[in-house]
Amino acid sequence: MGFRENLLKKIEISRLAQQVDASMGPPDSGRRIDKALARRLVAEAGYERLDKRDLELYLRPVAGHESQVLVLDNDLPLYATTPDDVTLRKSPIVKEMVKIRNIIRILNDGDVLVSKKSASIETVRQDCLAGLDLAFTEADITTIADQGRSSLENSYAEGLLEALDLFAELLDYGPAPKAFTLPHHVIMGTAAPGPPATFGPLVLYDRVHHSLKFIDRPLKIGDRADIETLKAVADGQAPADLEGANVFARLKTGVMATPSPGGPPPA
Repeated sequence: MGFRENLLKKIEISRLAQQVDASMGPPDSGRRIDKALARRLVAEAGYERLDKRDLELYLRPVAGHESQVLVLDNDLPLYATTPDDVTLRKSPIVKEMVKIRNIIRILNDGDVLVSKKSASIETVRQDCLAGLDLAFTEADITTIADQGRSSLENSYAEGLLEALDLFAELLDYGPAPKAFTLPHHVIMGTAAPGPPATFGPLVLYDRVHHSLKFIDRPLKIGDRADIETLKAVADGQAPADLEGANVFARLKTGVMATPSPGGPPPA
Protein backbone atom coordinates (compact mmCIF):
# COMPACT_ATOMS: atom_id res chain seq x y z
CA MET A 1 0.00 0.00 0.00
CA GLY A 2 1.06 3.60 -0.57
CA PHE A 3 1.39 6.30 2.07
CA ARG A 4 -2.19 7.58 1.79
CA GLU A 5 -3.61 4.06 2.16
CA ASN A 6 -1.33 3.33 5.12
CA LEU A 7 -2.40 6.55 6.82
CA LEU A 8 -6.07 5.70 6.28
CA LYS A 9 -5.35 2.28 7.77
CA LYS A 10 -3.76 3.91 10.81
CA ILE A 11 -6.85 6.07 11.32
CA GLU A 12 -9.11 3.01 10.97
CA ILE A 13 -7.08 1.04 13.52
CA SER A 14 -7.00 3.91 16.02
CA ARG A 15 -10.76 4.40 15.76
CA LEU A 16 -11.32 0.67 16.21
CA ALA A 17 -9.12 0.71 19.33
CA GLN A 18 -11.12 3.67 20.68
CA GLN A 19 -14.37 1.76 20.10
CA VAL A 20 -13.05 -1.27 21.97
CA ASP A 21 -11.87 0.93 24.83
CA ALA A 22 -15.22 2.76 25.02
CA SER A 23 -17.13 -0.53 25.09
CA MET A 24 -15.42 -1.61 28.31
CA GLY A 25 -16.79 1.18 30.48
CA PRO A 26 -15.70 2.05 34.04
CA PRO A 27 -15.46 -0.78 36.62
CA ASP A 28 -18.97 -0.34 38.06
CA SER A 29 -20.79 0.40 34.80
CA GLY A 30 -21.85 -3.16 34.11
CA ARG A 31 -20.79 -2.78 30.49
CA ARG A 32 -18.97 -5.62 28.79
CA ILE A 33 -16.21 -5.45 26.23
CA ASP A 34 -17.39 -5.70 22.62
CA LYS A 35 -15.69 -8.97 21.75
CA ALA A 36 -16.46 -8.74 18.05
CA LEU A 37 -14.60 -5.42 17.82
CA ALA A 38 -11.78 -6.71 20.02
CA ARG A 39 -11.35 -9.75 17.75
CA ARG A 40 -11.05 -7.46 14.74
CA LEU A 41 -8.36 -5.46 16.52
CA VAL A 42 -6.22 -8.44 17.56
CA ALA A 43 -6.62 -9.91 14.07
CA GLU A 44 -5.15 -6.70 12.63
CA ALA A 45 -2.19 -7.16 14.99
CA GLY A 46 -1.63 -10.71 13.76
CA TYR A 47 -2.08 -12.40 17.14
CA GLU A 48 -2.58 -16.18 17.11
CA ARG A 49 -5.81 -17.41 18.72
CA LEU A 50 -5.69 -20.28 21.20
CA ASP A 51 -8.81 -21.60 22.99
CA LYS A 52 -8.17 -23.34 26.31
CA ARG A 53 -11.02 -24.44 28.59
CA ASP A 54 -13.45 -21.53 28.61
CA LEU A 55 -10.77 -18.96 27.76
CA GLU A 56 -10.17 -17.16 24.49
CA LEU A 57 -6.45 -16.50 24.41
CA TYR A 58 -4.28 -14.65 21.90
CA LEU A 59 -0.54 -15.13 21.63
CA ARG A 60 1.40 -11.90 21.10
CA PRO A 61 4.81 -12.39 19.47
CA VAL A 62 7.62 -10.68 21.36
CA ALA A 63 11.04 -10.44 19.71
CA GLY A 64 13.64 -12.50 21.53
CA HIS A 65 11.17 -13.83 24.10
CA GLU A 66 8.35 -16.30 24.42
CA SER A 67 4.94 -14.99 23.34
CA GLN A 68 2.88 -12.94 25.74
CA VAL A 69 -0.73 -14.02 26.29
CA LEU A 70 -3.77 -11.76 25.93
CA VAL A 71 -7.05 -12.92 27.46
CA LEU A 72 -10.19 -11.74 25.70
CA ASP A 73 -12.38 -10.91 28.68
CA ASN A 74 -13.69 -7.67 30.17
CA ASP A 75 -10.34 -6.79 31.79
CA LEU A 76 -8.30 -7.67 28.67
CA PRO A 77 -5.25 -8.70 30.72
CA LEU A 78 -1.92 -9.25 28.99
CA TYR A 79 0.43 -11.73 30.67
CA ALA A 80 4.13 -12.46 30.31
CA THR A 81 3.85 -16.19 30.87
CA THR A 82 2.70 -19.38 29.15
CA PRO A 83 -0.84 -20.23 27.99
CA ASP A 84 -0.93 -23.12 30.46
CA ASP A 85 -0.07 -20.81 33.36
CA VAL A 86 -2.73 -18.31 32.29
CA THR A 87 -5.27 -21.14 32.06
CA LEU A 88 -4.47 -22.30 35.57
CA ARG A 89 -4.77 -18.79 36.99
CA LYS A 90 -7.92 -17.75 35.09
CA SER A 91 -9.84 -21.04 34.80
CA PRO A 92 -8.56 -23.58 37.35
CA ILE A 93 -10.12 -26.99 37.84
CA VAL A 94 -10.64 -28.56 41.27
CA LYS A 95 -7.57 -30.80 41.30
CA GLU A 96 -5.37 -27.77 40.55
CA MET A 97 -6.77 -25.78 43.45
CA VAL A 98 -5.68 -28.23 46.14
CA LYS A 99 -2.04 -27.22 45.85
CA ILE A 100 -0.96 -24.22 47.93
CA ARG A 101 1.44 -23.04 45.25
CA ASN A 102 -1.34 -23.00 42.68
CA ILE A 103 -3.71 -21.19 45.04
CA ILE A 104 -1.14 -18.40 45.44
CA ARG A 105 -0.82 -18.10 41.67
CA ILE A 106 -4.60 -18.06 41.24
CA LEU A 107 -5.13 -15.35 43.86
CA ASN A 108 -2.30 -13.09 42.73
CA ASP A 109 -1.29 -12.58 39.10
CA GLY A 110 0.91 -9.56 39.79
CA ASP A 111 4.08 -11.51 39.03
CA VAL A 112 3.08 -12.08 35.40
CA LEU A 113 0.56 -9.33 34.61
CA VAL A 114 1.85 -6.83 32.04
CA SER A 115 -1.22 -4.64 31.55
CA LYS A 116 -5.02 -4.48 31.57
CA LYS A 117 -7.86 -2.64 29.86
CA SER A 118 -6.81 0.58 28.10
CA ALA A 119 -3.09 -0.17 28.43
CA SER A 120 -3.55 -3.56 26.76
CA ILE A 121 -5.60 -1.98 23.98
CA GLU A 122 -2.82 0.52 23.34
CA THR A 123 -0.29 -2.32 23.12
CA VAL A 124 -2.46 -4.09 20.52
CA ARG A 125 -2.93 -0.83 18.61
CA GLN A 126 0.81 -0.23 18.46
CA ASP A 127 1.35 -3.79 17.23
CA CYS A 128 -1.21 -3.14 14.47
CA LEU A 129 0.67 -0.01 13.40
CA ALA A 130 4.13 -1.61 13.51
CA GLY A 131 3.85 -2.93 9.97
CA LEU A 132 2.69 0.33 8.39
CA ASP A 133 5.17 2.47 6.48
CA LEU A 134 4.18 6.03 7.39
CA ALA A 135 7.18 7.82 5.88
CA PHE A 136 6.03 10.46 3.40
CA THR A 137 7.33 12.76 0.69
CA GLU A 138 6.13 16.19 -0.37
CA ALA A 139 4.38 14.52 -3.31
CA ASP A 140 2.35 12.39 -0.88
CA ILE A 141 1.13 15.47 0.98
CA THR A 142 0.43 17.32 -2.26
CA THR A 143 -1.82 14.43 -3.33
CA ILE A 144 -3.88 14.76 -0.15
CA ALA A 145 -4.11 18.54 -0.50
CA ASP A 146 -5.19 18.17 -4.14
CA GLN A 147 -7.88 15.69 -3.07
CA GLY A 148 -9.19 18.22 -0.56
CA ARG A 149 -9.21 21.10 -3.04
CA SER A 150 -10.92 19.06 -5.73
CA SER A 151 -13.55 17.82 -3.27
CA LEU A 152 -14.19 21.37 -2.11
CA GLU A 153 -14.60 22.63 -5.68
CA ASN A 154 -16.96 19.78 -6.57
CA SER A 155 -18.99 19.90 -3.33
CA TYR A 156 -17.92 16.35 -2.52
CA ALA A 157 -18.20 16.32 1.26
CA GLU A 158 -17.00 12.75 1.77
CA GLY A 159 -13.73 13.35 -0.09
CA LEU A 160 -13.16 16.66 1.68
CA LEU A 161 -13.71 15.13 5.12
CA GLU A 162 -11.35 12.27 4.29
CA ALA A 163 -8.65 14.78 3.33
CA LEU A 164 -9.25 16.68 6.58
CA ASP A 165 -9.00 13.42 8.55
CA LEU A 166 -5.66 12.67 6.90
CA PHE A 167 -4.30 16.13 7.69
CA ALA A 168 -5.66 15.91 11.25
CA GLU A 169 -3.75 12.66 11.75
CA LEU A 170 -0.55 14.18 10.39
CA LEU A 171 -0.85 17.39 12.42
CA ASP A 172 -2.23 15.80 15.59
CA TYR A 173 -5.45 17.81 15.31
CA GLY A 174 -8.32 16.73 17.51
CA PRO A 175 -12.04 17.54 17.69
CA ALA A 176 -13.19 20.83 19.17
CA PRO A 177 -13.89 21.01 22.91
CA LYS A 178 -17.54 21.37 23.89
CA ALA A 179 -17.32 25.16 24.21
CA PHE A 180 -16.21 25.41 20.58
CA THR A 181 -18.70 23.03 18.97
CA LEU A 182 -21.17 24.54 16.51
CA PRO A 183 -24.21 23.06 14.76
CA HIS A 184 -23.55 21.66 11.26
CA HIS A 185 -19.80 22.24 11.60
CA VAL A 186 -16.81 19.93 11.73
CA ILE A 187 -14.11 21.67 13.75
CA MET A 188 -10.65 20.26 14.38
CA GLY A 189 -7.43 21.76 15.63
CA THR A 190 -4.56 21.75 18.09
CA ALA A 191 -5.41 21.51 21.79
CA ALA A 192 -3.03 22.74 24.50
CA PRO A 193 -3.76 22.23 28.22
CA GLY A 194 -2.35 25.59 29.29
CA PRO A 195 -2.99 27.36 31.52
CA PRO A 196 -4.91 28.81 29.92
CA ALA A 197 -6.27 25.87 27.93
CA THR A 198 -6.39 26.75 24.25
CA PHE A 199 -7.62 25.32 20.97
CA GLY A 200 -6.14 26.33 17.65
CA PRO A 201 -4.97 26.78 14.99
CA LEU A 202 -8.21 25.24 13.80
CA VAL A 203 -10.22 24.28 10.73
CA LEU A 204 -13.96 24.90 10.37
CA TYR A 205 -15.97 23.00 7.78
CA ASP A 206 -19.62 24.06 7.33
CA ARG A 207 -21.55 20.97 6.20
CA VAL A 208 -24.57 23.01 5.09
CA HIS A 209 -22.79 25.62 2.95
CA HIS A 210 -19.80 23.40 2.08
CA SER A 211 -17.39 26.14 3.12
CA LEU A 212 -13.94 25.77 4.65
CA LYS A 213 -12.22 28.28 6.94
CA PHE A 214 -9.06 28.44 9.04
CA ILE A 215 -8.19 30.39 12.19
CA ASP A 216 -4.42 30.50 12.45
CA ARG A 217 -4.01 31.13 16.17
CA PRO A 218 -4.98 29.52 19.47
CA LEU A 219 -8.25 30.56 21.09
CA LYS A 220 -8.69 30.41 24.87
CA ILE A 221 -11.33 27.78 25.62
CA GLY A 222 -12.88 29.55 28.61
CA ASP A 223 -12.73 33.03 27.11
CA ARG A 224 -16.12 34.47 26.07
CA ALA A 225 -14.55 36.82 23.52
CA ASP A 226 -12.73 33.95 21.78
CA ILE A 227 -15.91 31.86 21.72
CA GLU A 228 -17.74 34.77 20.07
CA THR A 229 -14.85 35.19 17.61
CA LEU A 230 -15.20 31.56 16.56
CA LYS A 231 -18.96 31.95 16.07
CA ALA A 232 -18.51 35.18 14.10
CA VAL A 233 -15.99 33.55 11.74
CA ALA A 234 -18.27 30.55 11.26
CA ASP A 235 -21.26 32.81 10.50
CA GLY A 236 -19.30 35.01 8.10
CA GLN A 237 -19.58 38.04 10.41
CA ALA A 238 -15.80 38.16 10.88
CA PRO A 239 -13.01 37.25 8.44
CA ALA A 240 -11.16 33.97 8.73
CA ASP A 241 -7.39 33.94 8.36
CA LEU A 242 -7.77 31.63 5.36
CA GLU A 243 -10.70 30.29 3.36
CA GLY A 244 -11.38 27.72 0.67
CA ALA A 245 -8.54 26.00 -1.15
CA ASN A 246 -5.99 28.14 0.73
CA VAL A 247 -6.78 26.10 3.85
CA PHE A 248 -5.31 22.98 2.25
CA ALA A 249 -2.19 24.91 1.24
CA ARG A 250 -1.76 25.94 4.88
CA LEU A 251 -2.29 22.39 6.14
CA LYS A 252 0.30 21.09 3.67
CA THR A 253 2.79 23.72 4.88
CA GLY A 254 2.19 22.63 8.45
CA VAL A 255 2.87 18.98 7.63
CA MET A 256 6.01 19.73 5.63
CA ALA A 257 7.41 21.65 8.60
CA THR A 258 7.45 18.37 10.59
CA PRO A 259 9.78 15.42 9.97
CA SER A 260 8.44 12.37 8.15
CA PRO A 261 8.53 9.19 10.31
CA GLY A 262 11.57 7.23 9.25
CA GLY A 263 12.61 9.97 6.84
CA PRO A 264 14.97 12.94 6.82
CA PRO A 265 14.13 16.11 8.76
CA PRO A 266 12.35 18.90 6.88
CA ALA A 267 14.50 21.28 4.85
